[in-house]
Amino acid sequence: MTNQKRTCMKQGVIAHVKVGAGPVGLIAALTLLQNGIPVRIIEKDHHPCIGQRGAGTWPRSLEVYNFLNVSEVNSLGKPPPPGRWYKPGTLEPFKDLLLVPHLEPTPAIPFHAPKLMGQQLLDVILRRHLEKFFCFVEMGTELRSFEQFDEGVTAILAKNGISETFDTKWIIGADGAKSVVRKQLGLTFLGETRDDIRIVTGDIRLTAVGLDRMHWHLFGNFNERGLSLRATDEIGEDGDGWQFSLYGRELDLTKVAESEELVFETIASLIPTEITFEKVVWMSDFRANIRMVNKFSEGRVFVAGDAAHVHSPTGGQGLNSGVQDAFNLGWKLALVQKGLADKSLLETYSAERLPVISEMLEVTTSILNKATASGDLTAGRSPVLYMLGINCRFSTIVLDEFVTSVERKPINAYGVLDEGHLEAGDRAPDAPNMLQVGGAEPDTTTLFGLYRPWYHTMLVFSPSLADATPILGALEAYDKSVVRSAVVLPSSASVMPVTSPHLVLVDRDGYAYSAYLVEAGQTKVFVIRPDGVIGAIVHGTEGVKKYFSKIFLDA
Repeated sequence: MTNQKRTCMKQGVIAHVKVGAGPVGLIAALTLLQNGIPVRIIEKDHHPCIGQRGAGTWPRSLEVYNFLNVSEVNSLGKPPPPGRWYKPGTLEPFKDLLLVPHLEPTPAIPFHAPKLMGQQLLDVILRRHLEKFFCFVEMGTELRSFEQFDEGVTAILAKNGISETFDTKWIIGADGAKSVVRKQLGLTFLGETRDDIRIVTGDIRLTAVGLDRMHWHLFGNFNERGLSLRATDEIGEDGDGWQFSLYGRELDLTKVAESEELVFETIASLIPTEITFEKVVWMSDFRANIRMVNKFSEGRVFVAGDAAHVHSPTGGQGLNSGVQDAFNLGWKLALVQKGLADKSLLETYSAERLPVISEMLEVTTSILNKATASGDLTAGRSPVLYMLGINCRFSTIVLDEFVTSVERKPINAYGVLDEGHLEAGDRAPDAPNMLQVGGAEPDTTTLFGLYRPWYHTMLVFSPSLADATPILGALEAYDKSVVRSAVVLPSSASVMPVTSPHLVLVDRDGYAYSAYLVEAGQTKVFVIRPDGVIGAIVHGTEGVKKYFSKIFLDA
């Protein structure tokens, strides 16, 4: 008979995290904590996950980490090395090629290249940020069941044979593809399992004569038998750490995944050189599962990341999509918990993410099919993978007074970024070298430096401060802790210090006016949501009020 205790967290959220989906739950928790919402994070496993796993972080996710002040992902992450293919049975290269599509850097895109960082290191970094809020992951704690009521959720937890009844307001299930939360909610997880496509991936320590650490080495091909090897300093010592993937129908990958010795033998059979094997640090056998939920929430309980969608690893979109799930949900849940927004705002989490994830599955499956057809693991990759064109233009809570409903096209939630077109629901662009003239001393900043996950930012593009003043007055009705403002003046404006309670910026190089497609003499208002999405593009005061009426109670 187990011991029992009952605890209560009436004002908080329990974010349920599981190995393999760790960063998603941690991002949800960090977003809520930065919004002032206490969080309890539980993890069934007794030890943090090891291994690289999904190591690729695409530019849109780098922006999310930037908004959360988690700068280490960009600063410590490594750029993807160029791929090197070898002639069959030799160490003679036959082509070198970039493995990711090229994207020209622009002032509007500060993070223009993906970075590689294994989940083991990412987990450590995110936990350090959580600890600044005195929030610690409770290892070895399992969610057994939960029951929902009008005012909250009662969860049954278990740790070391002790059962705990825990009352909370909300649950976020980021507990992986075998999610207990999803199953108990009764959400469907429809799709397909591609038994014809298996990949064994993991981390290994080895040294191989003639293999440099500057390239991503590719042997064989995707269909028959092949190997991918990428050097990583996050594991091993003395430069012997690698992330590997084995694939191809000629390999019995189910059997290979059961034995370190068979992994050594298989790799040795594909690389014609002298290899010294140390150990397999971690490995897993993947089948291509392509599935998603019918909705992302039920009542007070939500799912995110692999608990909500799984897909082929081709394209590296999975963890990135989960991070963006969590970031979309966090600010909405915080406003509802604070009593500033109606609970109906939470319905937009599912409404905004479902089309994005549906199209993401199509993109990654298309890449998988092209890789299978050609035998080339890199086939079918395009700039869509950067995730900068992901949008929610179709959302009921975005407002664009410059686009008529007749102009609205079919949903294209996973589009390629078009810097010559900008609508409400799109990612907000950055602009560097903005001169701040509203303070005592002139200072420079970027627009991304203004955006944070605990408040909306209203940008008023205006020929002068006087033209912007009536619009700024509309903000008096809103809680200043969750709405901030900035006036953006054209480069022709005076850079003399001004006296204003509002932030006043001069767009010295014209980057902001260019990125936001504003004419120099025009007045145009952009409301940037806490998740870095443009919530509204409006003419003035009435548009601002109309947008916030969709977000806040009594607005």
